[in-house]
This record gives sequence, C-alpha cells and structure tokens, in this order.
Amino acid sequence: MKPHEIRDMTIPEIERKIKESRETLFKLNMKLSTKQIENTSQIRVIKRDIARLITILKEKKIKEAVKG
Repeated sequence: MKPHEIRDMTIPEIERKIKESRETLFKLNMKLSTKQIENTSQIRVIKRDIARLITILKEKKIKEAVKG
C-alpha cells in the first residue's frame, strides 16, 4: 500500500486496515510455522504496510490535536 493511498483514508479506515493487516500477518505466520506458505516475502510486505499505517495514523492524530 502506498503512503498517498493511506493519507487519503480516514482515521477509522486506517485503524480497521491495521487490524485486518495484523490478522493477515498472524495467518501468514501460522502458515509459515506449518510450512504451508511458499512466498515468505509476503510477511515482510505486510509488516511494512502495518508500519506505514501506524506512522500515518500517528501523523493524522497529531495534526488533528493541533487543529482542534
């Protein structure tokens, strides 16, 4: 997910996406532990997406606090 796509989302949408991504990461880790996953690079991509989401969420909350 690109940063500009995340910045276009609202705070509740970002929080929902973080939750979905964490669930996906959990499922991928379970598949990895049972050796059912073939493309292990998916885990890295999901982790980076979660980090981007959290970073932009914090930016939005800070901007909101400053404005309001």
